Amino acid sequence: MATGGIGRLLAAARRVTAGRNLTVRSPLPRSPYPPVALVYRGPATVPGCPEAVAALLKSSRWGFDVRYVGPDEVLPLSRQALAGAALYAQPGGGSLKRGYRHLKRHRDEIRQFVHSGGRYLGICLGGYLAGATPGFALLPGDTDQYVGSAGATVDSEEDTVVQVSWCGRRRTLFFQDGPYFRLRPDADAEVLATYLNGAVAAVVTRFGDGKVGVVGPHPEATDDWYLDAGLRVPDRLGVDLGCDLLDEVMRP
Repeated sequence: MATGGIGRLLAAARRVTAGRNLTVRSPLPRSPYPPVALVYRGPATVPGCPEAVAALLKSSRWGFDVRYVGPDEVLPLSRQALAGAALYAQPGGGSLKRGYRHLKRHRDEIRQFVHSGGRYLGICLGGYLAGATPGFALLPGDTDQYVGSAGATVDSEEDTVVQVSWCGRRRTLFFQDGPYFRLRPDADAEVLATYLNGAVAAVVTRFGDGKVGVVGPHPEATDDWYLDAGLRVPDRLGVDLGCDLLDEVMRP
């Protein structure tokens, strides 16, 4: 796949992340009612990914009422289900081609949900699906394979780890053929993390009245993901980074 001009993204990524401190957050709006988060679970995911995303959402300070949606769930993915939700989360899964084949009939519903003020959280495949070729076209740009980008530190599609600079801090995260995000030069977006070659690894942007947060690696990965893949568990898991991404997505 095309590398998409990583060089011209470096300066923009540095501008939007400069001076941002991961531990300093503005106050969050509060509500007496827990916001509903829908997590897709179905043929466009793999076992463990939806559950890990649900755990991440539940561990956040938003107090989400998490519900699974999908063809075999009590609640199907539909315009009606989305209408009652604050956030829709698309977890990791298999290939982009297969994932989009299962979800393309929901493209307009998801786009309308976000455009009307909803939030979209996409991790790995969920990040790919936020792109346009193919995907839901929620980003000011598109996505591509990080392993095919110039200067990538990972050259395999197998389970591994990847290092990122998250708000200027070096962290190690679980990785399995995740995307990087090719943003237009004029994109109004906040880059939270870059891979070591400068490609965008996590970004938050607006789509209509809503917001989209996507990440290539897996900040939601638990220690058993690493152990099952024969990988060393990092000194610190990425849940705090996932919550940071989630906070940026949920803020007005």
